Amino acid sequence: MLIREETEKDFAPINALLASAFKTAPHSQQTEHLIVDALRKSGKLTLSLIAEEADELVGCIAFSPVKINGEACNWFGLGPVAVIPDRQGMGIGSELIQSGIRHLRADDARGCVVLGEPEYYNRFGFAPLPDLKLEGVPEEYFMARPLADEIPAGMVDYDPAFYIEAT
Repeated sequence: MLIREETEKDFAPINALLASAFKTAPHSQQTEHLIVDALRKSGKLTLSLIAEEADELVGCIAFSPVKINGEACNWFGLGPVAVIPDRQGMGIGSELIQSGIRHLRADDARGCVVLGEPEYYNRFGFAPLPDLKLEGVPEEYFMARPLADEIPAGMVDYDPAFYIEAT
């Protein structure tokens, strides 16, 4: 499997993969492809990686900046991450997450947050931090992974792209 940064030729296949992967996800509003497009168009898609096998796109992951207490602080949000349905549970998402964290570390990121299932993200070092909150979300589902010693406290805000509604 090859993990690499997206190129322009990957945009449509990424959208199709996101639509397919989240089609039946219980907590999805099926806007993941719209979120990634909006982040890309606004220049806020900090890192977008894809996983390929035999020249076929099998997974993707996106990272974008978040603000804490309204301030940019070199922290990033992980998401969405997706794997084609018939390849889920085979470690592709894990490889994408680990590769993304390595990229963030190499770029001197201070930390990363994710909204998701604790049982899944805990194994990558994500855990709820009592002083870091996302409004309207049960704290066990909002997790962070510090990548530096200093951990900020306060309210986290994702980019407005994450609040797009399906049309």
